[in-house]
Formats: sequence, structure tokens, C-alpha cells
Amino acid sequence: MESIEAVSNEEDLRFMKEAMKQAVKAYETGEVPIGCVIVETATGRIVGRGYNRRNTDKTTLAHAEITAIKKASKNMGDWRLEGCTIYITLEPCPMCAGAIVQARIDRCVYAARSDKAGCAGSVVNLLAEPSFNHQVNISHGVMEEESQALIRKFFKELRERT
Repeated sequence: MESIEAVSNEEDLRFMKEAMKQAVKAYETGEVPIGCVIVETATGRIVGRGYNRRNTDKTTLAHAEITAIKKASKNMGDWRLEGCTIYITLEPCPMCAGAIVQARIDRCVYAARSDKAGCAGSVVNLLAEPSFNHQVNISHGVMEEESQALIRKFFKELRERT
């Protein structure tokens, strides 16, 4: 099952804007500006939010997606997040793609591709790996330019400081 589509509808745009708010929080704290929200699809309720905190928390595990998955699992009362969609401002890395599959999230919507570490179709596609017991539907490109611009700005400023 490989379903990757470039789509943008009103609902995807609304929730990606929420993920971008999380990315801005990361940016404002000096972290790589990546944000994420998880939505219970049936109700449209945001059940988890997260942004990059690797430097702040001093751990490689503090990616936006991992934080949002932890919060969503707590709010939903289950580690299985079936019936949820995850919105991320950057294509998930191998660790986060694995966590998305393990959490049984139905759909992943990401803004910008990651040609260096993307595991939702750019480098590999762990989300649709047929050998796994769960596959995730993927959409991309929602607010892609805005996400790329924020990431570029962050790294430009970082280079100027060093």
C-alpha cells in the first residue's frame, strides 16, 4: 500500500497552521523549527502537540512528533492512535516514522520534504512499508513554502552567529 498524494484542503491547512505555531515555538527557543499536531479525525480535536526540544531537553528523542505522540497517547488513554492524523512541518525522520507506524496513526500530512532524512517518500518510505503490520496514508506539500522558509531562516541565522 503506497498512497502518497500532494493535497491541500481546508482541514489540512487549518491543522498545518497549528503545527506551524509549534514550529515557531521551537524557533523562538533556538531549536530547529519543526512542529507537529495530532488530530482525532472523527472529532477534529487536537489531542497532541509538540515541537523540537532536542537541545533544550538534551536528548535525541525530543523530536516534535515523539512529544506529540506521547501527549496524544495520554489524552486518548491508549498507545494506539488509530483514527488520528498527524500534521508535521517537515517529513519525519526514521525514528519518528517508526513511532508513527507503531502508534497506528492512520494518516500523515507533512509540509516540506526532507531530502536528507525523510522517511515518508523522500529517502525511503517507512510509513508505507508493506512488511510492517501497519501502513500510513501520506499527504504532503501543505504549507511547504512557509515551512521551508522558516527552516532556511533558522539555519541562515545560525550560520551568521557562528
